[in-house]
Amino acid sequence: MNGNARDLDRRWFKRFGRTDDRARIRVFCWHHAGGTAAQYRAWPRLLPPEVEPIAVQLPGRADRFAEPAIDRMTLLVDEFAEVVEPALDRPYALFGTSMGARVARAVAYELRERGLPPPQRLYVACDPAPDTDRGDWPWENRDDGLIGYLREMGGTPPEVLDQPELLRALLPPLRADLTVISTDDFRPDQPLDLPIVGFAGVADPVGTPELMARWSTETTAGFELHRLPCGHFLAADAEAQVIRTIVRELL
Repeated sequence: MNGNARDLDRRWFKRFGRTDDRARIRVFCWHHAGGTAAQYRAWPRLLPPEVEPIAVQLPGRADRFAEPAIDRMTLLVDEFAEVVEPALDRPYALFGTSMGARVARAVAYELRERGLPPPQRLYVACDPAPDTDRGDWPWENRDDGLIGYLREMGGTPPEVLDQPELLRALLPPLRADLTVISTDDFRPDQPLDLPIVGFAGVADPVGTPELMARWSTETTAGFELHRLPCGHFLAADAEAQVIRTIVRELL
């Protein structure tokens, strides 16, 4: 891997101190809209050495703050596919929560289109199935704007919402991520030929268990849905259930 490739690897992939090479399988993890790779900071110590979690850091946030955020699904998937190819040298899975679930799905289709090794599984959490989209997005045309949407979703501390300088840093990547969702036009003729595992919060107003059940239409290789004790964001006990499921299935 040349110097430029190493730089791309460091920017896109966060391993949070996990440096051993005992992993039999990798799990690429995407955060929710407006989030960062730090959402998965604890996963290296929660997963056994055989499973290596790699959190994806998108441009426009955290240590990539100076880079323009990507606001189109096709562009995001194209850039990621170029970067990830060298890391597909061993079995892997894809995991995404909320917006990250849509990105992980689109990546699976793009890697198939490129003839690259397919993931062992696609894990999606807290996001309604793509075929439930009707083009009306809950963050659009609101009198209270994106801040009102953030308050409604409940994943942002109130003290952050009350500080204009923090919001100035938070809103641009959030707006870009939400645009990524609304520009997702990956509607291939053939579903994926790999198992999809869904995780739905029983109190999630967005990715309800009923809407997440429609992810079954995205695969010909079987779908399984787990209900989690949480809302739209993974609480600690819900996250622990997700990790147990991933470990049991991949190992």
